[in-house]
Order: sequence, then structure tokens, then C-alpha cells
Amino acid sequence: MRTEFAKLLKLIRKNSPNADLELIRKAYRFADRAHRGQKRLSGDPYITHGLAVARILTNLRLDVTTIAAGLLHDTLEDTPVMRDELLKEFGPVITNLVDSVSKIGAMPSPGKTLAEKQAASIRKMLVATVNDVRVLVVKLADRLHNMRTIEFLPPDRIERISRETLEIYAPLAHRLGLARWKWELEDHAFHRLNPAEYKEIAGRVAMTRREREAWVAGTIDLLQQQIAAEGLRAEVVGRPKHLYSIYRKMLQQGKDFDEVRDIQALRIVTQSEPECYAALGTVHRLWTPISGRFKDYIAMPKANGYQSIHTTVMGDKGMPIEIQIRTESMDETAQEGIAAHWRYKEGEITPDQKTEENLRWLRQMYEWMQEAHTAHDFLDGVRRDVQMSEIFVFTPKSEVKELPAGATPLDFAYAIHSDIGDHCIGARVNGRIVQLNHNLRTGDMVEILTSKNQRPHVDWLEIVASPRARTKIRQRLREAGELEPVETGKTKTAPRRPPAPHKPEVRVVDDATRGKLIRIEGKKDMQVQFAKCCNPMPGHAIVGYTTRHPGISIHRVDCGTFVRANPDPHRLIEVSWANDNQIRAALRVTAGPRSSILADITNAIARLNISIREAQFKPDEDGKRHFDFVFDAPNRGAVDRVTRIIKTVTGVTDITTQYVEDVPLAPRP
Repeated sequence: MRTEFAKLLKLIRKNSPNADLELIRKAYRFADRAHRGQKRLSGDPYITHGLAVARILTNLRLDVTTIAAGLLHDTLEDTPVMRDELLKEFGPVITNLVDSVSKIGAMPSPGKTLAEKQAASIRKMLVATVNDVRVLVVKLADRLHNMRTIEFLPPDRIERISRETLEIYAPLAHRLGLARWKWELEDHAFHRLNPAEYKEIAGRVAMTRREREAWVAGTIDLLQQQIAAEGLRAEVVGRPKHLYSIYRKMLQQGKDFDEVRDIQALRIVTQSEPECYAALGTVHRLWTPISGRFKDYIAMPKANGYQSIHTTVMGDKGMPIEIQIRTESMDETAQEGIAAHWRYKEGEITPDQKTEENLRWLRQMYEWMQEAHTAHDFLDGVRRDVQMSEIFVFTPKSEVKELPAGATPLDFAYAIHSDIGDHCIGARVNGRIVQLNHNLRTGDMVEILTSKNQRPHVDWLEIVASPRARTKIRQRLREAGELEPVETGKTKTAPRRPPAPHKPEVRVVDDATRGKLIRIEGKKDMQVQFAKCCNPMPGHAIVGYTTRHPGISIHRVDCGTFVRANPDPHRLIEVSWANDNQIRAALRVTAGPRSSILADITNAIARLNISIREAQFKPDEDGKRHFDFVFDAPNRGAVDRVTRIIKTVTGVTDITTQYVEDVPLAPRP
């Protein structure tokens, strides 16, 4: 052990010549004494784990306080050492780090289930992380080494820990920008949860390595020469994709390994931000960019601080090339994440402004964690929150709001203010009225419609994507008596009282709002009056009736009073709500003989918020394939977007529009 400890001291001294090595020596002696006689399941002395965690933290060039906490992180959990003793020896900062990493499950907790212990431990860790992010970093380093040596555990624990790693800890590493840790955690978990698939992909990658390396070297050479010829200061490097990302792409796109071509990415690292955009121009002059595969994370960074330009181009022989372009400082952030922006002063962490911005997601998570949840609700919320990718949408005043992918207008409303969320009846997205369950996309401009008579419904819990919105909705429902309050100390929520009858798709609005939403034979701003006998609201199926007074009377189609009055059929008129019509289109797509082409097409258009009604395959005698699609879209512009996206799919040779027509939405009760 002394040899390993000497290597650790040498590495710390190399990273920071003025580091307080005496603190590290003291922590090592204390941990070695506390763990004396203990063995890991591998048979190694227990102190080897603390040393390994400390080395992982040192490789990230962290401060000696964090490294010392790494050496000591299991002393409170797995040894007789008490908190007061640790506090006396190392002070409050290191003691709080070690205590926050310790699992609650290690303490006596009669009557608590495994899920409750797991939830309590993760909650404790995340709450402590809000005050000092190093808590989470030490925990991730601990989990990383445990995954490297997990083969010695019983099978049931291997599966549970691997699943927890894939669902919670790897996404948390991503949230902190620790890309290498995330990749390794994912690959270890993938290896244990899907051993056959892991072995197959690893073998296939190894078999094609020589051919792939030759292609990458040639591509880098060509790109480096072109960049130099244009006077740019930049370096081009190759980056192989890790195994789990290849597996995930195969699942998402329905492809075999041989069809996943972009398993190697290129990275251009420049000296300045303007050179990033100049290099992008160089890349697009060399190769044709693939539509829909460009993202500018420099202009709009990810929540974890990641900045880079992403583009995918079509290289030689139809080989797609994924290229990332960023500066040296951006590359450092991409590799080291949040640790790249820490400043230290006498063992205390002082995050700079960039770090504070990157931790905004953690503080938002802390807000919804304050409400009492069951263990299931809490763990489900954490999984949802940490795994989500982000979208960026705009308010009418051009303010940017960051939301999880899959967010709806309800998520946007609650992100602005809980009162706006509680009274939300709909939204205008890019000027078009949409329903509450409409999926928002990056770049959308969103304006929320509210009514003082609106209130949250139980069904809203199925619509929202953000834990914040879900928490606020639950809180209002409990206040209204539609959900029973969670009883502290109970393992489950009490049985829910049946909610008051309501029609979640029917929005209660005032007359002025209703007047703006009504359409008479497709025209708006017509003079109408709403029948008091049935009081129609947006969402009801409606009919218009020309009256002797100026204007048109609007009734529900199931209005008993209206039906019993035997209305004159010649005075009936077609009316609808503003969002009660949609477009139905039929396309014929012609493609060459390539497997998985249908999966590629449907995956390409899945994010466009359309509903595919039919998809038929018709092979041709000359080997071509015809796919007939019928789908519903919100407007004709969406049909054009579908056509453009399908044209980018490799193998598609022609697209013919069969018809485009207006159709009413299905009537709602």
C-alpha cells in the first residue's frame, strides 16, 4: 500500500507543487488505521478502495481537501469511527463531505424498505451537494471505482447497483460535465446488465479497428491540411464512441452494428471562438452537411456548461462524419466538467459565475425535493430529472427558458410561475394555439393563455415532463383534496380519493377568450354568442346556429335544449375552435434496397410532433422500395418540414405528395 500511496503523493505534487501533502498523509494514516483488518470481497485490503478513489479525484486535478475526503469517505459508514472524532481531527469541511457521502442505509433504520433507504441516501447526498458540489464528485468517484471492481458482488447486487448507476449516477456525471466518468460508468453498467450485447459490440468494434483507424487518419490528414491552408490555428483529433452509445443508437434507430457508421467522431480544437465558426465553414466546404444534424452549443450552451458546435457531414463513400468544433477552454470544460471552473482558497470551494450558472439545475432539483414524497415518487423524480436532455424556448419578450426534452406548455407555464401554471388553459406556440399536451421544441416562442377559473387536474401529471411542474401540481391537488397528503414515516401514499368529475380537455375561459378562439367556416373574429343552456367551452364539440339577432349562437352538439327545440337544418353552420382542425397528408417515399430504411424514416420525423396513421411497404420489380405514409400534422408548414427531413435520410431517392387536406380533430366529449 505504501507504494500506491507514494504514487498518489507524486501525482498530487505534479498537479499542484504547493499542495498541503501533510493533510493527505494524515488522512491516509487515519483511514488506514480505521480500516485495519477489513477486506473487500476481492480479498484486497479495504484501504485500496480509498486510495483508488483519491487517485481518481487527483486525476481530475482537484484540491487536497477533496482528495483527503476521498481517502476518508468510508470511515463513518464502515468503521467504528464517530463523526465527532473525524470533526476533531479534520474540521467541519472534510467531515461534512465524508458524512454527506455516507449511505443512510448503513445506519440502524428498522422498518424501512431498501427503496426508502436508497431514496433517503440520495436525497441526503443531493441536499448536501447544493451547498458543496464536491459531495457529488466524491460520490461519483466512489461509484466509478466500485463499478470497476463490481464482479466480486453477488448477482442481485450487481444488477441493482448497475441499474442505479445507469439511471442516476451516469446522468449525474453528465450533469456535472464529467464526460469521461459518464462514459465509463455507462459502459460498466451496460457490461453487467446486457453482457451478451456488450460482448458482441466490443468484438465487432475490435474487428473493424484497423480499417476504422486508417479511415480516421486519412480524414484527419485531409481536414488538418485544409485548416492550415486557410490560416486557422486548430488541431484535429479522433474520438471513438463508447460502447453503450453505439448500443443505444442501434436501439433508437433500429439498426444493426454494420449500419451504424458514425461510431467515430472528429474534434477540431481551435484557439478562439471566431475560429470555431471559420473551421465550420471549412468543414462544410469540404463535405456536404446533413440537414437537421447541426447544433450550436457555443451560442446556446448546455445546462452543464458544455459548449461546442456539432455538425454531421456526408463524407466519401456515403460515410457520415460527426464533427465537434470548440476552443481549448471549451474542450477543457468538456473533459473536466464543472471542476474546470473551481477556485480554491484555504480548502474552501468558491465557485465562479460560470459554475453557479452550471449548477442551476441542481438548485431547481432542490426546490421540488422539499415537498414530502414517497420513496417511489422521489426516485422516479430524480431519474426523470437527471436523465433529461434540454430544449430552449422563448417567452414573447425573447427571454430564454430551459426545459427538459418532451416539455409541454404546462411545463413552460410552471417554469415562469406556479400561479401561471395553475391557471394555464393553453398556449400560442409560434403564433398558433396548441393544446396543453403539445411537445415543445428548441426555438419555439411560447405565450401562455390563462383563465382565473382554471385549476390543476389529476390528468396534468401525465402531461408534464419536469419534476418542478409535477411537484407543484401534486401540491395543489392535495390542497384541493384530490390527492391525499403524504403521511410522514409511511411507506406509501394513502389511497387517493376519487377526483371530482372534470373533463381535462375542456378549458374554462371567459367570453372574450372564447370569442377569439372560435372559427366560423374557417374564419375568425365573427360576431357570436355562447348559449347559456350548455355553456360550450374550448374542447367541446360544437355547432353554430344563425339567429334572428345579429350573430351566431354557439351550442354544444350534445345540448339537450338545442336538440329538443328542433332547429332548422338550413340555419345550422359549421363552427370549430381555433385548434380543432389539422392537416392530413399522404406521401410516397421511394428508396433504394437498404435494410432499416423504414425505421430511419420514422425516427427522422418522430421529433416533428406529427402522428403517423398508416405506413405501407410496396416493393418494386426493379429493386426499389415504396413507402406510403399517411400522417396528421398541425399545419401545412409541418408537412413541408416532414418532406425536407425525409430527403436527408440516406437511401431516399424521391418523394411524391399524394394529397394534403384539412380534417377536423376527433370530437371530444
